[in-house]
Amino acid sequence: MEKSAKIYVAGHRGMVGSAIVRDLQEKGYQNLLLRTSKELDLRRQDQVEAFFAEEKPDYVFLAAAKVGGIMGNSESPADFMYENMILEMNVIHSAWRNQCKKLMFLGSSCIYPRMAPQPMPESCLLTSALEQTNEAYALAKISGLKYCEYLNRQYGTDYISVMPTNLYGPNDNYHPEHSHVLPALIRRFHEAKEQGMKEVTCWGTGTPLREFLYVDDLADACVYLMENYSGNETVNLGTGKELTIKALTELVAKVIGYTGEIKWDASKPDGTPRKLLDVSKLERLGWHYKTELEEGIRLTYEDFLSNPMRAER
Repeated sequence: MEKSAKIYVAGHRGMVGSAIVRDLQEKGYQNLLLRTSKELDLRRQDQVEAFFAEEKPDYVFLAAAKVGGIMGNSESPADFMYENMILEMNVIHSAWRNQCKKLMFLGSSCIYPRMAPQPMPESCLLTSALEQTNEAYALAKISGLKYCEYLNRQYGTDYISVMPTNLYGPNDNYHPEHSHVLPALIRRFHEAKEQGMKEVTCWGTGTPLREFLYVDDLADACVYLMENYSGNETVNLGTGKELTIKALTELVAKVIGYTGEIKWDASKPDGTPRKLLDVSKLERLGWHYKTELEEGIRLTYEDFLSNPMRAER
């Protein structure tokens, strides 16, 4: 990417989009196109088409999405499917119509089958059934990456897709019911510490295995791949390391300084038993993560403390 190129980061106020903006600016890219959801509703085809026709971005990072944890995905599958599918189709289609040089579509590791081989290679996509608790979100993301693939095949575009593992970091969503596991734990243990609670109850059994990538590392990988990768097959973005939810919970409690008892409510869903990405392709392309989990949690907790209003989201 040329330093002077017009680069549109869709979803720049979210955790992923804001990290990509920080990374681009640090690397000398200053001609960034940024629009809030109030300024540009990506669910509205007319607004998206008008924006692309006027601005003609050279490059697009499609990081905008409706996201949430197990509860949000389970309770509102129609909303998750519709909003994600329509916004991504609007952006990708308008990018193609306006001769965008390159586009990156950000998906999620939930696109892979529930019982996929572990670690999950890119090639296991669509080989068996998805995890039911986030099937709607996964189907929307699969549609986005497939549309990029089909445009490449039919029209010779250079649109790539990346599949991040579980992400965390600055500007995360800490809503008590609609956040992902790590930010939810940060808020829960912070409040337990502040209120002097003797015990905290967490969902599930604590046995599922998960992988986590610090969002600033993700952003670095995205810019790196935008500059160094072209191809129809998606690229997994992760660390290649995993730990149990129980171990994660204990690590978050340690960083925050909560010393009470941790209990588990086995009546609540665990989700997928294991989700570890095969990152060998990413490493062959020359990229490797930098931030270890404990350090990343510490940085994320500092961000949480620096903005009290963050917890209201």
